[in-house]
Amino acid sequence: MDNLAYVKEQLLNGAGIDEDFLYQCLGILNERKLDFGDIFFEHEVVESFFLEEGIIKEGAYRISSGVGVRGLIGEKTGFAYSDVIERNAVLDACRAARSISSGHNMTPRGINITPRELKPLYVQDNPLLSMSREQKAALLMRANEVARSADSRVDQVDVSLGQVHRMMLVANTDGTLCADVKPIVQFNVSVVMKNGDRHEQGSSAMGGAFLLDELTKNDAFEKVALDAVRMASVNLEAIPAPAGSMPVVLGAGWPAVLIHEAVGHGLEGDGNFHKTSAYWDKVGQKVASEACTIVDDGTIPNRRGSQSCDDEGTVSKHNVLIENGILKGFMHDRRSAMLMGAEPTGNGRRQNYSCLTIPRMTNTYMMPGKYKKEELIASLDKGIYAVNFSGGQVDTTSGRFVFSASEAYLVENGKITAPIKGATLIGTGDQTMQKVTMVADDLEFDRGIGWCGKSGQSVRVGIGQPTVKISEITVGGSDANGASCQA
Repeated sequence: MDNLAYVKEQLLNGAGIDEDFLYQCLGILNERKLDFGDIFFEHEVVESFFLEEGIIKEGAYRISSGVGVRGLIGEKTGFAYSDVIERNAVLDACRAARSISSGHNMTPRGINITPRELKPLYVQDNPLLSMSREQKAALLMRANEVARSADSRVDQVDVSLGQVHRMMLVANTDGTLCADVKPIVQFNVSVVMKNGDRHEQGSSAMGGAFLLDELTKNDAFEKVALDAVRMASVNLEAIPAPAGSMPVVLGAGWPAVLIHEAVGHGLEGDGNFHKTSAYWDKVGQKVASEACTIVDDGTIPNRRGSQSCDDEGTVSKHNVLIENGILKGFMHDRRSAMLMGAEPTGNGRRQNYSCLTIPRMTNTYMMPGKYKKEELIASLDKGIYAVNFSGGQVDTTSGRFVFSASEAYLVENGKITAPIKGATLIGTGDQTMQKVTMVADDLEFDRGIGWCGKSGQSVRVGIGQPTVKISEITVGGSDANGASCQA
């Protein structure tokens, strides 16, 4: 069964909502002089389990269901939502949302609802039903055993498992009708390792738009536990990080959080319409080195940030944002696209039905280059190889960022010598991207655990990159003697 038929059957039919009723609702929106209106239905089921001290101490189960209705006219937005999917509630929300406009259409415009066929990017099945609760509990217990038996210094193990099944359907005043059904799984292991008076933490995770059997294929969940132990062991041996201006090689995969935060947010349409982004007047200009091509792509199968269509009914796309260093365009929802005279790019996203749609990233990544990872490391006389980041901050207006490395190594004479701790990378997005001198051919994506917060809303995203060399960046470290290096 295709997604549209599935969502109608599972979500709308029981509430007496069919296409005739959707015509009626869209007609109510269309009686006013609106530029655009949409009706967004959503149903989400979430289940999670948490293991601490060898015991499953917490479990949670939540169902969320509702409808949001929006009307756009110029820069103004009318919005109303209901926490129940019921005919009268939908009608009331439509009347409230259209009140943003005081003008009536002199000649009512007819709407021809056209169901949109979308390429499925993941299975429809509910991940909550893909294993029994006893099997889920056994999986968490086994991960705890694997971590503790891997190293006698392991002092604490925390394991969590989350599953989500989300259905959405959106109908809008241009006649589009489409739906998406998406499973989400996330598995996390965190380890605290003790050696004398010193305690260090390591963590690892995996997830994506798939079912729970992906965790057990080739003992994937056990490898997550072992990787968390490895991270903690590395941190136990780490020496203080040097400080100063130096070359840095960023590892493949998760370090793309720097691109996401320091560059990606600045390329979202709303900030560029309001001219609060550092990139608002730079389309067609060089904003990064020629080695940089950055893409946002919501069409990658089984990825956390992917979506068959966005939350406004725009089909997901492969959007080239920066090509060989040249800024090509921005990520748009319907509103920012209309205000800037552009086309929607499939980036209209919302946390849930009670939130307004805004431009958001999906899977944002840098395209691979021509070098091997080993060549990038070998090119460093003295610098840092940063493999993972634990967090950071960015000012999207200026592009200034600070990121903390959770796994990093000192590189001397082209060789990795020692793990380091306390390293932070400090800079601005555009200046840092100008200093990308080498890009490897080993593109990797994150492990399917990414969240992005903006305007009080959180959505699931993906990031990725190959190994990348930045010729010079400010490193804040814990080594009092400091260091100053050049590529």
